[in-house]
Amino acid sequence: MISKAFQVFWVLFGATLIVTGMLRLVPGDPVDHILGEQATQQARMQLSRDLGLTDAHGVRVGYLRQYGNFIQKIATNELTSYRTREPVMSIIAGRLPYTGVLALASMLFAICLGPILGVMAAWKRGRLLDQFLRLVALLGISVPRFFFAPLLLLAFSIYWSIFPISGATDGLLSLVLPALSLGFAMAAVQMRFTRASILEVMSTDYIRTARAKGLSERVVYFKHALRNALMPVITVIGMELGSLLAGAVVVEKIFSWPGIGLLLLESIQQLDMPMVQGVVLVIAFFYVVTNLVTDWVYGLIDPRVRVS
Repeated sequence: MISKAFQVFWVLFGATLIVTGMLRLVPGDPVDHILGEQATQQARMQLSRDLGLTDAHGVRVGYLRQYGNFIQKIATNELTSYRTREPVMSIIAGRLPYTGVLALASMLFAICLGPILGVMAAWKRGRLLDQFLRLVALLGISVPRFFFAPLLLLAFSIYWSIFPISGATDGLLSLVLPALSLGFAMAAVQMRFTRASILEVMSTDYIRTARAKGLSERVVYFKHALRNALMPVITVIGMELGSLLAGAVVVEKIFSWPGIGLLLLESIQQLDMPMVQGVVLVIAFFYVVTNLVTDWVYGLIDPRVRVS
């Protein structure tokens, strides 16, 4: 547990170093890039203070002091958006539930579909069902989300008018198409990993022993093979869940879903650097937490991992 806490600390420490140091990697003065040369001197000084590049008297500070000021502002929720003048973390906290709900709905759809189809494909290996499921999985992986999401939008919102076109004001109906857009590709990846993992496990000695005992194929697959085959699948699920927070940018933009992905995209377009820094930090934090949860689930499924 202590080693995991140190890992979290070092990852977040590295993330804060990157988001504060990237301002100094910009050629020239970052204030000029954001405001332009026509900005007033007062606006330039205000932005320099917001970015931590100068102190309250307008004197340029070094990187260590800039980093310390950034950490202090994050800890006290004093890091403000350049555009709205509202605390960055408060704005993110208001958007985060939308992304969380979307990520969980997408992952639930993928988990309910991907591993089960993977087991079925492995069970019927080489047959028509296996070939069909592999084709569907290939389509799910190959079709990019920025193409698949508008197709869903055209079919189910414009042509048939079943689901709302955009926004999150219609509750669960608003969630269906964004979750399907994100979850379809994840389900395809999980199906392929599950199928490959099941086929590998099925060639081991203990599976041959189970069959020699006269157990049915259903019991062999779902009781003995599936549990050991889930380890690589869980790794994939953990990585996908972490990447959902950042990877939902395109889908949130297409469906105008008010999550932190859309917030990040809007902040980049408006050159709102404090907001970009805050969103990147939050994404890094949840990515680390997701990986910790994945390690914990390892121990639940395989006691050998917990003992080691």
